[in-house]
Amino acid sequence: MTSFGFDFVSQYHRAVPVSSQVKYSIPEEIKVGSVVGNVAKDLGLDITSLEDRKFRIVSGTKDVQFEVNQNNGVLYVHKNINREELCETITPCLMNLKLVAENPMEIHYVGVEIIDVNDNFPSFQEEEYILEISESTLPGKRFQLPAAQDPDVNTNTVRAYKLNTNEFFSVQIRERGDDKIPFLVLQKPLDRERHDEHKLILTAVDGGSPPRSGSLNFTVLVLDSNDNHPTFSQEVYSVTIPENIETDTSVITVKAIDADEGTNGDVEYHFGSQLDQKIYDTFSLDKDTGEIRVKGEIDYEKADIYKLDVHATDKGQPPMSTDCRVIIKVLDKNDNKPEIEVTSLSNIVSESSKIGTVVSLISLTDQDAGLNGKVKCSISDNVPFDLKPSFQDNMYSLVLKHSLDRELVSHYDVTITATDCGEPPLSAIKTLSIDVADMNDNRPDFVQNPIEIYMGENNIPGNNILTVSASDRDLNENAVLSYQIVREEHSQPQITAFLNINSENGQISAQKSFDFETLKKFQFQVVATDSGTPSLSNNVTVNVFILDQNDNAPVILYPLSSNGSAEGVEEIPRNVNAGHLVTKVRAYDADIGYNGWLLFSLQEVTDHSLFGLDRYTGQIRTLRSFTETDEAEHKLVILVKDNGNVSLSATATVIVKLVEPKEAFAASDVKSAEKLDEEDNVTFYLILTLGAVSEEAI
Repeated sequence: MTSFGFDFVSQYHRAVPVSSQVKYSIPEEIKVGSVVGNVAKDLGLDITSLEDRKFRIVSGTKDVQFEVNQNNGVLYVHKNINREELCETITPCLMNLKLVAENPMEIHYVGVEIIDVNDNFPSFQEEEYILEISESTLPGKRFQLPAAQDPDVNTNTVRAYKLNTNEFFSVQIRERGDDKIPFLVLQKPLDRERHDEHKLILTAVDGGSPPRSGSLNFTVLVLDSNDNHPTFSQEVYSVTIPENIETDTSVITVKAIDADEGTNGDVEYHFGSQLDQKIYDTFSLDKDTGEIRVKGEIDYEKADIYKLDVHATDKGQPPMSTDCRVIIKVLDKNDNKPEIEVTSLSNIVSESSKIGTVVSLISLTDQDAGLNGKVKCSISDNVPFDLKPSFQDNMYSLVLKHSLDRELVSHYDVTITATDCGEPPLSAIKTLSIDVADMNDNRPDFVQNPIEIYMGENNIPGNNILTVSASDRDLNENAVLSYQIVREEHSQPQITAFLNINSENGQISAQKSFDFETLKKFQFQVVATDSGTPSLSNNVTVNVFILDQNDNAPVILYPLSSNGSAEGVEEIPRNVNAGHLVTKVRAYDADIGYNGWLLFSLQEVTDHSLFGLDRYTGQIRTLRSFTETDEAEHKLVILVKDNGNVSLSATATVIVKLVEPKEAFAASDVKSAEKLDEEDNVTFYLILTLGAVSEEAI
């Protein structure tokens, strides 16, 4: 026989033991006496010494299957070899032989592999097999059948199953590890009333060459069962309900009919197990009547349609069922207000913005559908803005429609109203606050122009004489003003040189004291400039009128002596009558008005019965005729006083001498010439005074 190969492995036993191993393979059922191999030659032993060395097999009882010839070293089959008896299902089937040679002692190992041959038929444990199948079983159902046994291994074991030809069943093989399991597959429905049993033959075929087979006769008994399933009146039910419908409201009732009787015809209804949990929370199903009721909230915006699978199952054994689809459409109600979303580019718009400038983007949404979700948009009247629709539905731009003027309106509250087309319509309102940003487009403004002020003379240098103030309708920097005095050639430079102004608050101070008698009025201009870019300015004219103060005492013009004192001598005849004009005291005051209005009074007189003084004109007249007993000389002191709040005064002294008539006439001629000169001087002073009064009046 053919050797798989061999090698020599020497080992010492007692003195020098040697061990070797050789392997052979033979088929089972080989003829007794067949040579396996020349083991002595393959082990390299001296064939002539085998008998003397007692070369033999020393393995267990199974080793009687083989013997070794001590004459030639040949290993041969001693007994019939059946692989299935020796190894059963173990593969490979290996027989390990231990051979011994003495003097010297050597142990050798020989392995003989028993190759399987297809010498067994597949067989079934059962002689007859009965399988019960309900007539209601659907095609495609599989039933496991008994598997055949074949002691052979590898390709010689069972490889296929066959079924006798019939119209109802086929066989299908499934592998479970190394085993092949037959399954009976129902190909078409069974009807017990037509065929209550089916005789079938299952044949198992191995993979040997030639193949061997074994058969099993089995019977399929058809069981009477609940073979009529419930039938719905419709495969698809459809119903429409309004959203927000009240709970426990009946939606629809499905109906299934079962032709069977008794419990086989009693039907129960259930929702399909594959439905979304939300459906179980929304609807309930009466298992006995098939009525579907509202259980939870129905909101079109969350779900506009529900698809329910309903199973109808009878109470037969085994139970049968069928299913239908229930489509529940939700009718939208106008129960959602529109929503307004405003995206403002800025809530501040410059008053210089051009018409058409986009201020905000407005997006409208309504969760309702159809006309209920169609939204119209409008804004409040009397605002300089307009809505411009976008190419996209429910999108608008808020644009500037008219020019802005912050000084007229600085803030707008634009009310946006969104109204859907539902019935009744629902609306939403949103207010957009828009501030108008200032531009420097207004000049400073003086409330009064020109400004007229009246100030007393003799003011204290450095004190404020007035404050000019302008306003600017702009804001912030555009309204921050500074003030300056205009110092130009055509103005009064001698006056403006003595004026200072606080540039921040407009307070004006004079650096000199003004004298009414010297300057009665003057004029200058102040310019107010804002801090905008570019800046704007405006002028105001200031007219200053100096008010007179009683700062001048009366001046005596007559009598006036040669040394400048206010003294004079008047001679009058002794024989004059009462009422005779003795003289007239003349005076003037540089002030005007009450400050320059003079009153005369006798401050001192020797005889009050002789002379009287007109308090307004200053005329001195006799009150009575003179007598012989009257003294010849009388002294009169006249007080001249103005009418100021704090009056000022001056005095004049008049000496009146009484003379005889002739002497009086001679003296009268001389005094007439003197009085003419004095009157010319008085006239000059009067002209000056009247001129001053006239100028003040102007």
